[in-house]
Amino acid sequence: MSENLDLVKGYLLDLDLKIVDENEPEELVVVEDEENGIRNLVIDCEPPIVVLEQLIMEIPKDPGDFYERLLKMNRSLVHGAFVLDEESRYVFFRNTLQLENLDHNELEGSIRALSLALAENGAELLEYSKR
Repeated sequence: MSENLDLVKGYLLDLDLKIVDENEPEELVVVEDEENGIRNLVIDCEPPIVVLEQLIMEIPKDPGDFYERLLKMNRSLVHGAFVLDEESRYVFFRNTLQLENLDHNELEGSIRALSLALAENGAELLEYSKR
């Protein structure tokens, strides 16, 4: 197992996150903390970075001002951003961190930022998902 993956897994376990899937050759884990809105958060060690990504929703059929709102939501996020996939079908929360100097607090801050982003914007995103 890679040192990077071991380091990240240690931090995740310290944070009481449940590892629900793991792919050692790809150096990634999937974690959950449903109480805080974390569902299938993929944490992928891709030296020199670690990528955190969670599916948020499908793009609304009638997006209207959705893209503008996403950009405005991004402005208030502490870490990471709401992003679109390559086909513009889904919205993800995504953050990247440097692996070389990754520490517990930095990883925790990024994960908590996702929880905060969902708490602050979840109701509005849910409304858009109904369109």
